[in-house]
Amino acid sequence: MTIKGYKREDLELMSKKDITNLILENRVRPMSTADLFNKIIDLLGLPKKTFDEKIGDYYMALSTDKRFVLLDNGKWDLKNRYSSDKIKKEEITTDEEDEETDEIIEDEIVEDNYDDDDDYDDAESDDDLKDLVVIDEDELEME
Repeated sequence: MTIKGYKREDLELMSKKDITNLILENRVRPMSTADLFNKIIDLLGLPKKTFDEKIGDYYMALSTDKRFVLLDNGKWDLKNRYSSDKIKKEEITTDEEDEETDEIIEDEIVEDNYDDDDDYDDAESDDDLKDLVVIDEDELEME
């Protein structure tokens, strides 16, 4: 069914991602985020200020939905129409970026070189503790 076959009331019950899916199913060419969101705003009869207030949320929703793909030209389309070589490189290299981040984090970690067998001056430690008094809980209650 085309998007025109839906009443506004029906569209209002759908998520913006589902409406996007309907729009793209009925188009031959991909669309930009702004064009898609403006079309949804028009279909739902929402105020124009909605664009500025919600465009970031809409972009994030498309980014996390596996039905959609962001192409090299910055336009969205249905993922099932493309082989992986047409998908924007950022999506493909995500694993490589994660590996680079892990390497940076590993480089920044300071190793704890403490070894139980390391020699340290027991006498110095004993001097620090010579004035230490251990008090039993019963003694605390008596005070």
